[in-house]
Amino acid sequence: MTSPLKKVGILISGRGSNMMALVERASGYEIALVASDKPEAAGIGWAREHGIATFVQSPKGMLKGDYEAAIDRALRDAGVQIIALAGYMRLLSDDFVARWRGKIINIHPSLLPKYKGLDTHARAIDAGDAVAGCSVHVVTEELDGGEVLGQAEVPILPGDTPDTLAARVLEAEHRLYPRVLAEFCAR
Repeated sequence: MTSPLKKVGILISGRGSNMMALVERASGYEIALVASDKPEAAGIGWAREHGIATFVQSPKGMLKGDYEAAIDRALRDAGVQIIALAGYMRLLSDDFVARWRGKIINIHPSLLPKYKGLDTHARAIDAGDAVAGCSVHVVTEELDGGEVLGQAEVPILPGDTPDTLAARVLEAEHRLYPRVLAEFCAR
């Protein structure tokens, strides 16, 4: 007898291209909810057009704890077991991470532990690195500091700019993230 698919909630803040890749390449998991902190996020419209349940809550005028409680409630009401961050540009509180300990993963556009945080592509180019890439990791209270579950390397080409490198890394993210999420859900 096969076990039921794990239900995944995806948090986004923008266009959601990684979210789209997770939906389109879903194998071994099902998307139960796409949630965003931005009502105008293009990814929310895409999710709705594809029949996926959505939740939008702007944090404006809310205490962080109240905002996160609303998202937590929506995720739990949808039966979410695993959270995948996909371009979600808000730092989660230690309390939220603790409530979902070991059940939140994220994709980051560098080969962790190198270049945590922002401006990863420019930092890799400026350092003279031969390769850049992306990492899927477990979310902990430490920024981009959890266990790395998978990585994909992308060569840095002569003449690369942060934008050209970012475009190639994004393609690698779209291949890596769905595979690693499926493996994580099978644990």
